[in-house]
Amino acid sequence: MILIGIGGNLESARFGPPRDTLTAALAALKEKRIPILTRSGWYRTEPVPRSDQPWFVNAVVSVRTELGAQDLLLLLQATERQFGRVRGEANAPRILDLDILDYQGEVMTAPSLSLPHPRLHERRFVLMPIGEIAPDWRHPILGLTAAQLLARLSSGQQIERLSC
Repeated sequence: MILIGIGGNLESARFGPPRDTLTAALAALKEKRIPILTRSGWYRTEPVPRSDQPWFVNAVVSVRTELGAQDLLLLLQATERQFGRVRGEANAPRILDLDILDYQGEVMTAPSLSLPHPRLHERRFVLMPIGEIAPDWRHPILGLTAAQLLARLSSGQQIERLSC
């Protein structure tokens, strides 16, 4: 299973509010031969770490691809740029963020990519959507399901599921 986190908290001049931008980004991935197998619901989430920037809209998708993890990362980064993402400081507001969360259970650490995503197990806005679309998924290193990882998180990280 390949899981990708998608999020954004800035309006796009071309696509509008974050949810519309994210929907367009998923369509762009399909056009690039990255079919979306399953998409979680949309979630409105506070920034992590907390800040005064706008809240995010987030989801998780499962995809199929023949690309290896590194090539998929390059394609995702190209898609972010296509949608106007400019990489600057860490945790800055952004139009589009596409992260490989898990690539078929692969475990790796490279300068450009760590799998599974190194903070996946700490983020409610990733774990709730994973639990929704892949309740049997297990963290490749910790061996725990999304529900088990959620139970270990302290309260905080406000998140609400959006309708439709």
